[in-house]
Amino acid sequence: MTLTTPAPELPAQPVETSAVPETVARDAREFGAYARTGGWTFALKVARSVRPGGQSADESAKVSAKRFAELAGCSPERVMRFYKAWDTAADDGLVPQFETLEPGVDVELPEADVWLSYYSSRSSATSVRGTAITAAAEAEGIRPTKALEVAENPTALRAAILADPGTAQAARSALLDRIDEDEELRSALARDVAAREELKKAVAGESKVSDRIEFVRQVAEGGQVKTPAGQMIDAPAELRQEAERHLSLLDELDEGDEAGEWAAEAYGTVKTLIQETVDADPELRVAERRTKFYSSLTKATKVFEELTFDDADAGEFYEDDMVQRLEELQGALAACIEALRKAAPTS
Repeated sequence: MTLTTPAPELPAQPVETSAVPETVARDAREFGAYARTGGWTFALKVARSVRPGGQSADESAKVSAKRFAELAGCSPERVMRFYKAWDTAADDGLVPQFETLEPGVDVELPEADVWLSYYSSRSSATSVRGTAITAAAEAEGIRPTKALEVAENPTALRAAILADPGTAQAARSALLDRIDEDEELRSALARDVAAREELKKAVAGESKVSDRIEFVRQVAEGGQVKTPAGQMIDAPAELRQEAERHLSLLDELDEGDEAGEWAAEAYGTVKTLIQETVDADPELRVAERRTKFYSSLTKATKVFEELTFDDADAGEFYEDDMVQRLEELQGALAACIEALRKAAPTS
């Protein structure tokens, strides 16, 4: 087997333009110009050859965008995207206005990296919707063409969300950011949740977790707690400290962490400590029993007052069980009244 030794690399020698065909030299020059100025090179060809709006053919040697597209073998829409990019840059003072340009005459062009700030290869970028997407993309620090491509292919976006948790998370965050300002989207999402049993259960579960965390937060930060009977009392220092400890653990959870078990533990601990606080104070314990009794009495009274006996004289209304249960209730009330009278302080 014969090995071929590469020839040593020689220093690059300057190439005379006359030593190569003119077509090659022209391509090289045009390539160099494009490498330095990017799309501005082609935008100039459009800007100096296409008539500005309102100018007639008699006033200029330039042609219409439609005619220029025919000569170029492309669509008028593509020509106009270059035209509009130049127009915007001219308004910013970056390039000369159309009226000062002459066919075939070169002008100094901006750097290539500025081109993408003015041009979009997608026709949707010129619509109201495209303009909004472009602005949002720029605010996020990404190229508008990327966002426009996604917007034009929602099926691809759906596939990415279904297949990739990271994409799904990004979509969720975007919807949450948009939902405050988009009433229609907010209503649609609410209907979707209401229509799906699994989502309703999930929402109920998360609401329960949120309520428990808020309960612990109020104890830790507000300094007052509600007893099981509904009394509002000042939280002892040790109770507040324990609530603050649990709250700090909850606040340290990452967004993706499951907070349910942590919230349940914190809630249970604080509730137990509240009950122990009530049990340890004789006066508070009596007040708790009194409050609970009044609460139950109020509920029972309201329920009894809602009973109606308008149809009691009708034969089809009567049931033996009704009288029996009312008699039992009457006996319980009489016993309760008697117990309270015995407990009344003597004057």
